Amino acid sequence: MSKQLPEPASCDACKPKVNSSVTQFRVYGMDCAEEVTTLKRELGPLVGGAEHLDFDVVHGRLTVMPSASHAGEGILLEAIARSGMRAEIWQDDVASTSSPAGLSARSLATMVSGSTIALAIIVHSAMAESWRAGLGIMESPVPWPARLLYLLGTISGAWFVAPKAFHSLRRLRPDMNLLMLVAVVGAMAIGEWFEAAAVAFLFSLSLLLESWSVGRARRAVATLLDLTPPSVRLRTDDGQEVIASPSDAPVGAMFIVKPGERIPLDGEITEGQSVVNQAPITGESVPVSKQPGDTVFAGTINGDGAIIVRSTKPAGETTLATIIRMVGEAHSRKAPSEQWVEQFARIYTPVVMVLALFVACVPPLLFSQPWDRWVYSALVLLVIACPCALVISTPVSIVSALAAAARQGVLIKGGVFVEAPARLKAIAFDKTGTLTAGQPSVVEVVPLSGHSERELLERALALELRSEHPLAQAIVRHAEVLGIVPIPADDVQIIQGKGVSGRFNGREFWLGSHRLLEERMQETPAMHDRLNELASSGRSVIVVGNDNHVCGFIALADEVRSTTRDTLQSLRDLGIQHLVMLTGDNAATASVVAERVGIDEIRSELLPQDKVLAIEELVRKYQTVAMIGDGVNDAPALARASVGIAMGVAGTDAAIETADIALMTDDLSRLPWLIGHSRRTLFIIRQNIAFSLAVKLLFVGLTFAGVATLWSAIAADMGASMLVIFNGLRLLQNVPVTQPRGN
Repeated sequence: MSKQLPEPASCDACKPKVNSSVTQFRVYGMDCAEEVTTLKRELGPLVGGAEHLDFDVVHGRLTVMPSASHAGEGILLEAIARSGMRAEIWQDDVASTSSPAGLSARSLATMVSGSTIALAIIVHSAMAESWRAGLGIMESPVPWPARLLYLLGTISGAWFVAPKAFHSLRRLRPDMNLLMLVAVVGAMAIGEWFEAAAVAFLFSLSLLLESWSVGRARRAVATLLDLTPPSVRLRTDDGQEVIASPSDAPVGAMFIVKPGERIPLDGEITEGQSVVNQAPITGESVPVSKQPGDTVFAGTINGDGAIIVRSTKPAGETTLATIIRMVGEAHSRKAPSEQWVEQFARIYTPVVMVLALFVACVPPLLFSQPWDRWVYSALVLLVIACPCALVISTPVSIVSALAAAARQGVLIKGGVFVEAPARLKAIAFDKTGTLTAGQPSVVEVVPLSGHSERELLERALALELRSEHPLAQAIVRHAEVLGIVPIPADDVQIIQGKGVSGRFNGREFWLGSHRLLEERMQETPAMHDRLNELASSGRSVIVVGNDNHVCGFIALADEVRSTTRDTLQSLRDLGIQHLVMLTGDNAATASVVAERVGIDEIRSELLPQDKVLAIEELVRKYQTVAMIGDGVNDAPALARASVGIAMGVAGTDAAIETADIALMTDDLSRLPWLIGHSRRTLFIIRQNIAFSLAVKLLFVGLTFAGVATLWSAIAADMGASMLVIFNGLRLLQNVPVTQPRGN
């Protein structure tokens, strides 16, 4: 290798230009890792190296990264054409599921090849007056009319293979197309016309079915696009209704959703009540009740009530749009199995070519064996060695797994993260918003001094009605549920850091913490013991009173999710060895929650950097560790974990963007399903790899035994390809989430 001279510091013009943005192409015919290898070799020198290229086989997308050296779009398109494929500039509004002209032409060529071969067999049988001769069972010279038909069938079958094979030969980089073409030409050279035509036809049919299977995986992802309605019913300031495209609706626009319609944009309900089927986004099987103030998602289905919604995100940034974009980009982050298969195929094909040459030459030259038999065996070896079944099955499985997970409300951000949950040994949970609901609620009301619960809540509601504090909002919600009419207090004053005071029904009342009660010197020993008891159980306590007496206590707590305990038990049943809680909350509250859900270990009063250190310690001990959280303070730990999982609805943008996987519902029961889905995906991938290699090894043995034929080898390879592809597509089947019973 020549040593590169240092670049002069002053020669800015000598430096390669760098793209300021990503350039993308839709490549027709890029259906297999072999085509990807060809494109890397052709385009790599033009962009400064293949590492600046990104390939998405399932969507037929080639991305030139911003770090690439500058090369014009025209130059890149010409280079792609030289490789035997066709490309155009990527357009997001053009569905990748549309059938390009190349696909219909390939179908026609395959049909012509099959038809002419069938006609050649009929002609041969008629002229030899024996159908056994036409099928090759009986030795018989192939007449010229049948040869011409076989030749036409061979040319038709190899029509789309030959350009890629010649490109491979010109570059001295053997690939599967060259393997097939050599096998076909060799068969014709030794007079095996039927074998040559059959190999060309079956290989063409295999590629056609392969393109179809990849197209099916593309369609599975593209069906997400159908969830977005094409129009939105906007309500103008004067009350009129205007039909517009969702992309034209500004943030803050008011729109109407009638019963049974899909919601076109993310937003917040301002008027009306309904139930909404959120299954397309969150995977929830039961419609969710919605009222003013609640959030709704684009793509979900409104129930039996009309609602008016204020949009909170533009059309391109809705939760559904984010899911579609991330699923579309996810496959570029390849799973370990895909990476292994690609590395294997890179050295596999040249080795097979050398082995075939060895088989063809060594026995006749060294052992005086007949040339025709060993040349034929070498051709069979070339055919069965085609790695296509091996390299296509893995990406189809990965994309099927990604699409199936998205249907269940689990957004996996890359193929590499499909397999990771299968290997988990330990899981760390944030407490608030993950193990618990994330918002406090009233759990106990203790009236004193002759007051009833309703009277106590009326006073607390009056003082807290205008407060934005989470505890105040919890009291307001609890009072609303009980039907208490809110009457705001007068002269409300904030007691900094301690509570609030105000006038209700002409009398002065105060509301605050245990500390405020102590400062007012109205606490009795019985009250002190009761308040300490409530605090030790992990509850926050608000005291309400006036100058004469204490009216009572209101205890609030961030309630544990109803399904948390059963979910954690399901994780243990799946073999997860250690479940740990990482929280910034105090030890007493953390202990109460841990006891209720059955956590193995508690680490409380942690800062964000403490959570990172805890994750690093767990990784050293268990190797593969997941972190699940929802807050900004969880983001560093999510990034450090082997697998970062964010709660998608309650989670902050920082947590969701940092995480590798997002649960698009606050239901932790998706977690055991995710692990099971990951293990199922990994099992199917391993099945595919093992089966593909086993078929090849079997036919290698049959080849050396002189039993295998060219057409049976290609038929076996095609059958293996179809079996592993359909095995991968099984992941698209709807495997429902098993709902825990709840506490």
